Amino acid sequence: MSIMIGTQLGSMSITALIGKGGMGEVYRARDTRLKRDVAIKVLPDEFARDPERVSRFHREAQLLAALNHQNIAQIYGFEESGGTRCIVMELVDGETLQDRLKRGPIPVDEALAIAKEIAEALRAAHEKGVIHRDLKPANVKITSAGTVKVLDFGLAKAFQEQPESVPADSPTLMSASVAGVILGTAAYMSPEQAKGRTADKRSDVWAFGAVLYEMLTGQGAFGGEDVAETLAAILKGNPDWNLLPAALPPTIRTLIERCLSKDRYQRITDIAVVQFLLNEPAIVAPARAPSQRSKLFVVLSLVVAMTAVAAAVWFLAHPVPVPARPVTRFSVVLPPGLSSFTIGQGRPAIALSPDGTRLVYGARIGSGNSQLYSRMADQVDAAPIRGTELAQSPFFSPDGQWIGFFSQDLKIKKVPVGGSATFTVCDGDRLPTYSGAMLRTVARWSGLIGVALYSLWVHRNGITNIPGCRRTGNRWR
Repeated sequence: MSIMIGTQLGSMSITALIGKGGMGEVYRARDTRLKRDVAIKVLPDEFARDPERVSRFHREAQLLAALNHQNIAQIYGFEESGGTRCIVMELVDGETLQDRLKRGPIPVDEALAIAKEIAEALRAAHEKGVIHRDLKPANVKITSAGTVKVLDFGLAKAFQEQPESVPADSPTLMSASVAGVILGTAAYMSPEQAKGRTADKRSDVWAFGAVLYEMLTGQGAFGGEDVAETLAAILKGNPDWNLLPAALPPTIRTLIERCLSKDRYQRITDIAVVQFLLNEPAIVAPARAPSQRSKLFVVLSLVVAMTAVAAAVWFLAHPVPVPARPVTRFSVVLPPGLSSFTIGQGRPAIALSPDGTRLVYGARIGSGNSQLYSRMADQVDAAPIRGTELAQSPFFSPDGQWIGFFSQDLKIKKVPVGGSATFTVCDGDRLPTYSGAMLRTVARWSGLIGVALYSLWVHRNGITNIPGCRRTGNRWR
């Protein structure tokens, strides 16, 4: 429904057309009652003529109006006048992210700064139970002050309907399913939305990954000449990862890959994980092996080495401060259904490898059996370690090749980092204690007489048990 400039809708005086979209026309208006400029989205005629949809939209708009965050364009309410129905929203000046991308890719630092604010908006909405469902560059605005605002939160759900057919060249797709109907822009729809399944916060995580990829490359992660080709790319294709900037931190690349996992059960499940990785882009990454060099490189290396010897003499006389040891930061977010053990100093349920690149933790599915899970520190998802069912209190050998743990039958066991067969180190009848530097001495105690049965020393070549006492008669000493 088009509205003439100057039209009065209740207390809203229309002043300009801002844009048109699949969910109606957006106008700039002046709220003469509250004396402020606003944006209003006028509902399409076919929508406004359906009382049931209007009633549902009104309820959704009331829920969305409860969202109040600096990175979310505020929804003020619902207005109806003379048969015209519209939603009243905060007027956000500035260019859209879509307009910004027309000038090409965005530098890494700037793109990550924008991504952090988008993620913050998603976090605030998800905490209120609101899913965006149609996150895309056109729904992100950057104000003149540099603040990022996400528009149209939740409106896709409010506009959903039960269509009989959808034209293949339509820029917006509407699909029916048993659980509900999903409305969204095809290029940023998650695989589950493309299949007509219910969207949840993981669908927003997918769209976030697609938007971040586009900011960094200047190209959409998935595309096609029409909706059918685009959805085929989403369901079967992969983005061109070679287009990502060479200077992109490995953690951010991993983040995008995990956001765009086609299986939503393998995807990052919580936007809080995205925020953590965005704020820690320099998290520890595995070192790469050097490539072979030419003979010229060898000669130059010798020259450099000789220069280094001379420089060393000078530095011995002029010592410089030793840099602080790097800090490894990581976050553990368990998939739905998993619960972790209580983490404590005396009996830790999580262990970090000596080089800071891998971590192991114990978790259980519901009230079922516990198991150890392992992952790299710069990744998000962990894999179960075979042979560690009912394990607890994990710890690493100093070389990082073995994982020790305590079984339910009070045995100290070890298993290679990659998992496989487990090896029993020693027996005992009470849970362990830890002592020594880096907690490398582990004692198995007797619950009857309160003394150590065995001491376990974790050394560079693996895990070995050393008898810490001897048996005399019926007592351990």
